Amino acid sequence: MNNSIKRIDNYKEYFTKEYLMGPNSLRLLDEMLAKYPLKEGGRVMDLGCGMGITSMFLAKEAKVNVFATDLWISATQNAENFKKWGVDDRIIPIHADANDLPYAEGYFDAIVSVDAYHYFAAKKGYMQEKMLPYLKKGGVLVIAVPGLKEKPVGEDYEIMMEWFEGDKEAYETFQTREWWVDLIGKGDDFEIVMDIDLDCFDEAWNDWFISGHEYGIKDKRYFDRGMGEYLSFIGLVIRRI
Repeated sequence: MNNSIKRIDNYKEYFTKEYLMGPNSLRLLDEMLAKYPLKEGGRVMDLGCGMGITSMFLAKEAKVNVFATDLWISATQNAENFKKWGVDDRIIPIHADANDLPYAEGYFDAIVSVDAYHYFAAKKGYMQEKMLPYLKKGGVLVIAVPGLKEKPVGEDYEIMMEWFEGDKEAYETFQTREWWVDLIGKGDDFEIVMDIDLDCFDEAWNDWFISGHEYGIKDKRYFDRGMGEYLSFIGLVIRRI
C-alpha cells in the first residue's frame, strides 16, 4: 500500500452524504497533491470548498494556510466544522462569489478548486481575469474538474441530456481536456504545467454512489446506462510566471 492510499484512508468517515457534494473531492485532491505537491506553509485559496473537507485536507496534509471560499455553504457553517475538526487555526472561512472575490491581488501561493471550477470558469478569459491576478508570481492554480473523453451522440446524447434534466447550459460545462487547454490558451504571464486525466475517476465516483446521497443514487443509474464511459476527471495546473 502506497503513502497516498494510506493518507486517504484516514478520511473515510467523510465519504458520506453529509460531506460529499459529488464524486469524492478528497480522492481528487489527494491525487492532485501527490502529482503536484504544494509548498508547506503557503497561503492557499480553496475555491468552491463546499462542506470544507478539502480545506481540512489541505491544512492537515499539505500543511498550508487555507482560505476556504464557497458561495453555496455559509462561512459560519464551515467555521463550525473547522473548529470541530481542530483545524480552525489554519483555515479562514469565507462566503464569496468566484466572480467577485474579496482578496488582494498577488496574495496567494496557490488557488485550488476541486469539482467546482466548471460552474463559473468555462468561459474565455476567466482564468486570466479572475484567477491569475490573485496569485503571486510562481503561484499555481490547481484544478480538478469533471469533463468528457468525447461528446456523446445520438441516443447516448439523449440519455446524457435526460441526466442533466434538459439543462444544456449545465451540460456545456462538461468538456474535454483538450477543450480546457484550448480555452486557457497561452500567455506571457502564465503556463500550463500539467494537464492529465485523473486515475482515481472510478473510485471517486463509486464513493459518491455508495454515500447514500439521493443524487449519488440517481447518478449511478445513468452510469449503469453507459454514461460513465464518456466521462473523465481532468487535472490542470497553471503557474503564474
